[in-house]
Amino acid sequence: MTAFSAAIDAIFADPNMAVDAIWKAGGSGSGVSLRAVRRSPDQIATFGESRFVSDTTTLDIRVSEAPTLTEGDTLEVGSETFQVIGEPMQDSDRLVWTVEARPQ
Repeated sequence: MTAFSAAIDAIFADPNMAVDAIWKAGGSGSGVSLRAVRRSPDQIATFGESRFVSDTTTLDIRVSEAPTLTEGDTLEVGSETFQVIGEPMQDSDRLVWTVEARPQ
């Protein structure tokens, strides 16, 4: 285990940083329990002279917990269900997926 993977494990174990979630490949089945770091930043898009602010939901998930995570999968966080939109991206050490998701 590297120092980076130990740090990632500590972040995902911290109840102040991560939440319990259930990953369902293809959005069906019984699912796999995992931990996720949820972020909901506003994104700003421009069109000509106009700016638009939109809500987003981004989730970070350990690759070791969801090795085949892909577009169309769902993640249940508490009472909310999110669908993964776009291809998940891995960090440079291939330890964490970052996914953009939309509520279902």
